[in-house]
Amino acid sequence: MHMQMLSISYVTCPGRCLETSAPQLNKYRGSIYVVVRLRPHCPSTISSALGSWWESIVTMGSLSKQNGLNHLPSFLLGALLPTLLLFFLASHRVGEQLSLGKGHLLMKIPAEEQEANLTSDGWAPGGEEVLLARERDKFPGLVELLPQVATDDRTVIITSVNEAWARPNSLLDLFRESFRNGEGIEHLLNHTLIVAFDAGAFDHCRAVHPHCYLLEMKGMNLSSANRFLTKGYLELVWTKLSLQQRVLELGYNYLFTDVDVMWLRDPFRHINLFADVTMSCDYFYGDAESLKNSPNTGFYYVKSTNRTVEMLRYWRAARSRFPPHHDQKIFDNIKHELAAELGVRIAFLETALFDTFCELHGGGMERVCTMHANCCIGLENKMHDLRNVIEDWKNYTRLTPAEKKTGKVRWRFPAKCKESLRA
Repeated sequence: MHMQMLSISYVTCPGRCLETSAPQLNKYRGSIYVVVRLRPHCPSTISSALGSWWESIVTMGSLSKQNGLNHLPSFLLGALLPTLLLFFLASHRVGEQLSLGKGHLLMKIPAEEQEANLTSDGWAPGGEEVLLARERDKFPGLVELLPQVATDDRTVIITSVNEAWARPNSLLDLFRESFRNGEGIEHLLNHTLIVAFDAGAFDHCRAVHPHCYLLEMKGMNLSSANRFLTKGYLELVWTKLSLQQRVLELGYNYLFTDVDVMWLRDPFRHINLFADVTMSCDYFYGDAESLKNSPNTGFYYVKSTNRTVEMLRYWRAARSRFPPHHDQKIFDNIKHELAAELGVRIAFLETALFDTFCELHGGGMERVCTMHANCCIGLENKMHDLRNVIEDWKNYTRLTPAEKKTGKVRWRFPAKCKESLRA
């Protein structure tokens, strides 16, 4: 199916109850479609007169194509749509909910699903909007915290910890140490938001880091070192996605990094500027734009756009289709859908630059940006092999430029982590 896009301006109205989710009209098979969204603070019902109004606009769009009047639909919409929106704002008649689904227009969504979709993907990134109280309550304090952390181009580095990972001499300390030992990247800690999943982690974070955010999950104890695919582990990974979606909605780009990723050089030099998402891999097959690459959601960058907000929403919704899997497995399952249906542009990072325990490159220390302790089960195993990474890096940085070229210092094999996969 081919759909031609016609640009228009955003439609505004008193109270900002209704809005277009993108500044576009969609023309398909002679009919004109515009995406309209009902903001959550507005009435939950809309006049059933919408059907006749919209049917008239669509019919006129079809007739105009048949008669060669290509500009008539745009003219009619420009004249009728503001009036239509104002009419609905004033109407108190019970009607149909107006909401957006995969069909692009007027696909009914049950009330319970509308409640789960309160946030708007229609705000232009960086726009200063008055936030709804209900949205503030979901992530209290986040709106005020992000400007303190973000870079000049509104990018935030995000990692997450529970109490087991944040306590002294655990993963958080190694993570922060890697920035201090890296090549000119210590300042990036100032732009790193550490999300704590429990009060203990929050206290440990505040003791060592200026930017901490408590995202506590009521009714669940997530403070222990949850093993891979346990219920606690799955709740951790899916909860972080809800916060990341909110970050995008607020107009901030983010680079998410697992706390077991050691930062050695500036990774932003390798972010694909033309992609919506730039993601690390467990296994890289040579082509950065190939969807054959095996994604790793422990390190990835996302631009703040309407498309990526919808991507996060789609990704989270796909959880029910592939239980009981984690975010990475489901992203791998839906990556073709994201590209084909939402138009998401995905690029992948070479494992030679963003190294992993899954596909370890013994040499190449002169180029590597990060080292990720994936393909590893158990906190103690991660800590053991990551301490070796830190020590190997320190040994490398002590060499003279001439000695570095000889390749004398290489990464040690992550023996504990590899053994953990066989247990």
